[in-house]
Amino acid sequence: MGDINTSPREWTQQILEEFADVIWGCDTIEKAASFIMSLPSPIFLPNYVAGKIGLPSSEATTFIDSYEPKTGKLLSRLPRSQDVDVEDAIRHARAAFQTWSKTTRTERSRHLRRISELLQQNRELFAVWESIDQGKTLERARIEVDRAISNFSYFSTYILHEQTAARMVDGVALTYEHRSPAGVFALISPWNMPLYLLTWKIAPCIAFGCTAVAKPSEVTSMSAYLLGILLQKAELPAGVVNIVLGDGPTTGAALVASPQIDGVSFTGGTETGIAIRRATAHQIKKHISLELGGKNPTLVFADSMAPATRERTIRIAATAAFENQGEICLCGSRIYVERAAYEEFVGLFTEYVAKTYVPRETMGAVTSAQHYSKIRGYLELAAKEKVTFNLGSVPCPVEECSNKGYWVPPTVLTEVAPNSALLKDEIFGPVVTICPFDDEADAVRLANDSEYGLAAVLLTTNGARMRRVGEQIEAGLVWVNCWLVRELGTPFGGMKNSGTGREGGEYSRDVFTVARTLHLPAY
Repeated sequence: MGDINTSPREWTQQILEEFADVIWGCDTIEKAASFIMSLPSPIFLPNYVAGKIGLPSSEATTFIDSYEPKTGKLLSRLPRSQDVDVEDAIRHARAAFQTWSKTTRTERSRHLRRISELLQQNRELFAVWESIDQGKTLERARIEVDRAISNFSYFSTYILHEQTAARMVDGVALTYEHRSPAGVFALISPWNMPLYLLTWKIAPCIAFGCTAVAKPSEVTSMSAYLLGILLQKAELPAGVVNIVLGDGPTTGAALVASPQIDGVSFTGGTETGIAIRRATAHQIKKHISLELGGKNPTLVFADSMAPATRERTIRIAATAAFENQGEICLCGSRIYVERAAYEEFVGLFTEYVAKTYVPRETMGAVTSAQHYSKIRGYLELAAKEKVTFNLGSVPCPVEECSNKGYWVPPTVLTEVAPNSALLKDEIFGPVVTICPFDDEADAVRLANDSEYGLAAVLLTTNGARMRRVGEQIEAGLVWVNCWLVRELGTPFGGMKNSGTGREGGEYSRDVFTVARTLHLPAY
């Protein structure tokens, strides 16, 4: 590879292409680590626009530092793409839309299958870099790459078997629904499951004939960069998918507000969702889908702690709380246990978590110094409120661990006051609270005592209760005796401040298409 220096302006197009070839061969942790160590400067991540990898042309572009969570060391620098570069990407997406929107379903399906196949062939490459860039374990990263593969394969077949409705007005007319692609979409994804959630948006967007300008989180842009290379290799027509890197206030805001954008699909924090609603309120035409925050309850009834199901109950509750370091919007961070089983559950749960979720072994680092400090702030609050730490403690200040990585051990809290921020705010880390409840009505009241309504877990062996309680919980997704199980056609989304709209199967079709009704005379 050619000589590279610390200035992004010295990363020529030739160097970018050579660099892409080299990094594409780093498909093990050992190869990737050796490659990172050999670099004289951080990795400069480029945009992917009009089918080409390249750094933004704007002289006003500044660069954002991104650190490796497990070591705290500078890993990469990515452009804070400016308005002019965002508009350039949108222009290419609009040009591509004129052709892509008219392609047959069979042709679009072929492209989606090819992308899925290439992801499958390079599964370990994506998992390795996702683990390095986000902080998650390699095992967890593999699961998420598999889900990204499924996103493309699912929609590649879904569009071949779509159904529509036709109705007869007796003696007057035949009416039928016709759907067409809605246009150019802004697809904005978060840092916790970067590749999986980015492809969850890209796959249906292009499947239904739309084109996209995608913006991943500035904290975890590596897998989006690799995806751009993969889309080149898959020979997806130029401009159908464009990826611009940058932060929310500059790049994301310009993308969302552009009048040339026909729709926005966003996954992330509720505050950002509110900002998107405000920025687009006057643009009535835009399709808006927002999957926002959650403070999800797990309800544990005493019957689920019987000898035959006790182990399963503990495992599911722990997995829902601590998978991916608790950095999943669907994690059950508020656990409520029927009082008759409360003491037993707390003891067994704490013991299980301590054995199962071990930092640096079976549990990754949290994603950034900023997020580490946020989580630490809540644990300082817990200590101040004299909450009981059954497991974990207040971690050291970030300044003391910046060269060691952002590691927060699993934390189990009890004796939490009902009005505490620990029960109200989305901490989004390896922190769980456990509180007792008295009966079904009390359990439902506590579960619904939140501004959020994204997901919930219900653990019980009583079949009638599964429906009775499950149907009262104010959440878009309710799992009974399981967690994170999904069929990709089911509606995904939340209630209350957890968002608006649903995605998945026909619900994604609603987001990315426009429905019109044709009336044909019956004579």
